Amino acid sequence: PTWSFKDRVVAVALAAVKRFGFTVFSCASTGNLANAVAAHAAKAGLRAVVFIPKGLERAKVVTTSVYRPTVVEVEGTYDDVNRLCLEIGDEHRWAIANVNLRPYYSEGAKTLAFEVAEQLGWRAPDRVVVPVGSGNMFVKIHKGFEEFERLGVIPRQTVRMTAAQAEGCGPIATAYKAKTDKVLPVRPNTVAKSLAIGAPADGAYVLDLARRTGGGVESVTDDELVDAVRLLAQTEGLFTEPAGGVTIGVLRKLAAAGAIGPDEVTVAYITGIGLKALEAVEELVEAPIRIKPTLASFEERVLALAGG
Repeated sequence: PTWSFKDRVVAVALAAVKRFGFTVFSCASTGNLANAVAAHAAKAGLRAVVFIPKGLERAKVVTTSVYRPTVVEVEGTYDDVNRLCLEIGDEHRWAIANVNLRPYYSEGAKTLAFEVAEQLGWRAPDRVVVPVGSGNMFVKIHKGFEEFERLGVIPRQTVRMTAAQAEGCGPIATAYKAKTDKVLPVRPNTVAKSLAIGAPADGAYVLDLARRTGGGVESVTDDELVDAVRLLAQTEGLFTEPAGGVTIGVLRKLAAAGAIGPDEVTVAYITGIGLKALEAVEELVEAPIRIKPTLASFEERVLALAGG
């Protein structure tokens, strides 16, 4: 309902909210999670209070506020927001989706693996490329495939887990390339705001899975990810937010380097709609052709361009 994968994890978190009798549903968010918490809380008749960092895309703030939650903008980065929510969760009986309900919330991301297995005819892909902020979705996608294998739903195989980060917030990619297990926090500086998590909670697990499965961790610049947003729109008719541009940018980079075989079944996860982040591309798209409401004006200004 809110055009990102966060609806999946919030649906599971909401079940826990109801089970434990919470009356306030909250989260720390870079935008998409705030959308989902606000919408699902509205449907469930719960009070919602969502915390966001200063400087989010305007559309994400508006598409959260329309559900009438309490929106709290914190002067700082997402990591500052998350630390504040940890303290709030300790002191007040609030259900904070990605803090004190994280064990439930995070399980919802396994459905991203379940659905892919079904769409591929009940098998896992050879490789997945997943956009990574905190790393939780990446870890749970792998867990989803493992659970289906263990239950005999799909055949056993190793899925090469490949993480995609923006260079402006790529601490896991930096650690991977440095061949270290230590993920050092960074201050985010990227248009991919939904991935702007400088201290990824599951960074160590992402590194382990990428190495253990023969996948990898790669990053792209803001220019590369924005170009990838346009590429996906122009070739597949899909308009993604910058996180999806990170996925496609990394996919293109790996394919060009020969790291992905031509016969590999590769799934690239596009996890949010581009309408939430128009700022990333609005200065790059062509302006409309302006004409008078006459056939002559149409033929003069449009016909040749349209190939008619």
